[in-house]
Amino acid sequence: MNLSLNGPGLWYVTRATGIVTLLMLTFSVFLGVVTRSRRSTRRLPRFVLLGLHRNVSLMVMIFLTLHVLTTVVDSYTNISLLDAFVPFLSQYRTVYLGLGALACDVLIAVVLTSLLRERIGFRTWKTLHLLSYLCWPVALVHAWGTGTDPGVLWGRWIGYACVAFIAGVVAWRLVIGARPDRADTLAP
Repeated sequence: MNLSLNGPGLWYVTRATGIVTLLMLTFSVFLGVVTRSRRSTRRLPRFVLLGLHRNVSLMVMIFLTLHVLTTVVDSYTNISLLDAFVPFLSQYRTVYLGLGALACDVLIAVVLTSLLRERIGFRTWKTLHLLSYLCWPVALVHAWGTGTDPGVLWGRWIGYACVAFIAGVVAWRLVIGARPDRADTLAP
């Protein structure tokens, strides 16, 4: 098998890893909101939700790394490693790629501070971890503005599904946050 640096192969891998990263980031934010609600069930205790959230977040980083590497290696566009981490430097779709770099930087900061949580203290960690809620819409705008998939129906629907999923869990969180604490449950 010959892997070309200027053929469509890397482009497909970049697209696929970008889509998987967005879907997994959406699921990670969902798990973060659910975990933050402090709700659990006997079948799904809180420590399981926390572990799942942590592992999904690490998978986001793995797919994000693959997405960035294939983007940089692909010779079709001239995107450097520096462009992938320093927002708004690239000449290629400057704003949207810059938003992707910004989302990438925020995710790195959230993961690093999570790994250093014991050393930096809970309050500092929590403050920095809240940035992940800003990261998700920035990553979504990056995907819609940089990627080619939002130009096709299924690509738009993936984005719409991610928005609906997060809007639903945020609405749920706001409703249960407004209610007095009754049953210890994930769903009505």
